Amino acid sequence: MRRVCALIVFLPLAACSAAPAVPDDAEVLARDPVLARALHDPLMSDPDLALRNQANALLGFAGEAALPVFPATPEEAEAAREAGRLELLEGGAILPLPAIVAGQGPLPPPGADAAALVAALGAPQRCATLIDEGFGWAADLPPAAAIMPHGMVVQAGGARRAPCDVRIVRYRTAAAPEDVLQYHATRAGRAGLLPSRFAEGIAASGADGRLLVVAARRGPSGLTAVDLLYRAS
Repeated sequence: MRRVCALIVFLPLAACSAAPAVPDDAEVLARDPVLARALHDPLMSDPDLALRNQANALLGFAGEAALPVFPATPEEAEAAREAGRLELLEGGAILPLPAIVAGQGPLPPPGADAAALVAALGAPQRCATLIDEGFGWAADLPPAAAIMPHGMVVQAGGARRAPCDVRIVRYRTAAAPEDVLQYHATRAGRAGLLPSRFAEGIAASGADGRLLVVAARRGPSGLTAVDLLYRAS
């Protein structure tokens, strides 16, 4: 009887020891960086960001978004600058920045609302009521209006209905304002737009009605605050 009991106790232990080990969450994420990025994306955990992907929300606020501000270091500024330059060099020589001309040009004021941003593009004022907000608009930009590498989008919106085919994107970068403007001026020039430079930004226009407006100003914690506006026609 004693021998039978010993076998009963031993068999479950053997079965448990033979079962394959189940990897924990950390091991799974380490093996799949794509899954790790998706699960740690701010939109997955930040209700402020999740709620902002809605129609006409851009009209409800202006200027700063509800994202946390991370201080920029000199190393990050240099990394952002070099990433932008390397991307540009893949397509040819980097164009020099034009000389600064007097005046504000079409640049929007800091913290401009949707109506002022639409006005900066020369679009009809009713276009402000057609703008839908969503980060997808920042991923749907033409080459002339591409966002600088390492740029962190904090606000994006747009409309496609003529004559309101516009994009409005606000992003932050550790790169210096001059590096931001050189990046966008080169992009615009290669796309057939003629850039003009002002104290805090550029405006690049084309004969076909396209217009790119980029304002780059020093923002909080050493980051550069960029307002990127684009009208397709």
